[in-house]
Amino acid sequence: MPDYSLMYEEEYFVLLMPGEEEQILTAEELRQKLEQILSDRQSNLPRDLAKFSSIQEQAKYLIATACDFELRPGQAMQWFAIRLEK
Repeated sequence: MPDYSLMYEEEYFVLLMPGEEEQILTAEELRQKLEQILSDRQSNLPRDLAKFSSIQEQAKYLIATACDFELRPGQAMQWFAIRLEK
């Protein structure tokens, strides 16, 4: 069994944001979106994210270990790895 997340092998993700249409993003686009959101929340991060010294590390950790992030009480963004076939 691999000792890393299969998410790192995925190239595309579906992103669900409250009140918005679903989006298909590349792994890089998802990382950038998470970094943007995390940059506004550095003073109020969950404990597991606060231990990382950079926003880039926080975003990579979220992609590798989670599929959602609470934006405000009762509202969360969600992402799921997908494979696009020809």
